[in-house]
Amino acid sequence: MTQHYLSGFGNEFSSEDPRCPGALPKGQNSPQVCPYGLYAEQLSGSAFTCPRPTNKRSWFYRILPSVRHKPYTTVDNGNLTETWDEMHPDPNQLRWLPFTILKSSEKKVDFVTGLHTICGAGDTKTRNGISIHMFTCNTSMIDRCFNNSDGDFLIVPQQGKILVTTEFGKMMVEPKEICVIQQGMRFSVDVFGDTRGYVLEVYGAHFELPDLGPIGANGLANPRDFLTPVAWYEDREVANGYTVINKYQGKLFSSQQDFSPFNVVAWHGNYTPYKYHLSNFMVMNCVAFDHADPSIFTVLTAKSTRPGVAIADFVIFPPRWGVADHTFRPPYYHRNCMSEFMGLIEGHYEAKEEGFQPGGGSLHSMMTPHGPDGACFEKNSTAPLKPERVAEGTMAFMFESSFSMAVTKWGLETCQKLDKSYYKCWEPLRKHFDPNWRPKRITT
Repeated sequence: MTQHYLSGFGNEFSSEDPRCPGALPKGQNSPQVCPYGLYAEQLSGSAFTCPRPTNKRSWFYRILPSVRHKPYTTVDNGNLTETWDEMHPDPNQLRWLPFTILKSSEKKVDFVTGLHTICGAGDTKTRNGISIHMFTCNTSMIDRCFNNSDGDFLIVPQQGKILVTTEFGKMMVEPKEICVIQQGMRFSVDVFGDTRGYVLEVYGAHFELPDLGPIGANGLANPRDFLTPVAWYEDREVANGYTVINKYQGKLFSSQQDFSPFNVVAWHGNYTPYKYHLSNFMVMNCVAFDHADPSIFTVLTAKSTRPGVAIADFVIFPPRWGVADHTFRPPYYHRNCMSEFMGLIEGHYEAKEEGFQPGGGSLHSMMTPHGPDGACFEKNSTAPLKPERVAEGTMAFMFESSFSMAVTKWGLETCQKLDKSYYKCWEPLRKHFDPNWRPKRITT
């Protein structure tokens, strides 16, 4: 079950498992003796001295504190990496076919072992950067949970729903929904068959709603549509050991404990996991002429220290009306000072109806030219400009970043999904220049 997430700044939320009414202490955060004999524990998502609007923390009231565990030991990272220099830089337009999901009969893979890093930049130690991962899995996490000490995870399921159990409660997240698990929050993922999706990880910043500026008070993603979990606990001892996987400085570590970490009976604060359904996005669009910049479709942003420049933006391209007159309506050809990774949840993306498939992706690095393929250009250069539905039955998205992305060895070689013929989609573009062209004379 979930409750409304009313704003990205400063608001307090509270929840207690209905099995233990009154579990939340009244009047103070850490009384000498907590109700029901619980332990008080704070999770801080910001420096203690941050300004009040950006100060993030939550209090847990739990059966046992998270500090009771055996020492961490290193474990295999698999295809999860923060090594950005293993391959020579490649400025070319890159596209991947749908990433393979192993069958459970071949190998059982859960969310953590199914994480594969495609590209990224920056450094977890200095808390400035991002990673983009795919997850492909077929098995639920059994007596295992994940904790990311490096940053926030924005998870975009593409195939198969996932049940995310957190210390705050449970969230069912289906394709066309997203969830954000912020730094330091423990969670596990249950799946219900072959499952695939995308993850945007940011270090050193948290996602927030973009400023609306001249749009005014309403539009884009509305705060009331974000949902947080309702408190749920399990008081469960695990005789064979419960494994906590910790991602720290880009490496994986594990520790053992003999109880479930999801033993929080009540919580309150403003630092929570949350989810959002993309169908709730209020599209703002052009109703006169020209094609609006993709920034108008921003759902969440992780800001950098430079005003107006993001470490990462999460942008979607949902179904909408196209009505612009005298306009080439699809995205224009462009070169950008940002890096653009695109994914497709369902349908056919308007600017590349062939080749770009659900469960695949593309990367257009900063200042690398890109835009509609040849077929899209020809079709839309002569199409009658009547009002039409755009992207019906489609949901594409973009992870956009001010960082120059390095592609991993897995992304370029190991996954064997790189579409080496991608550049050919622009080869049909032909010169239409006519030096004798003159505007048509209008007679009255």
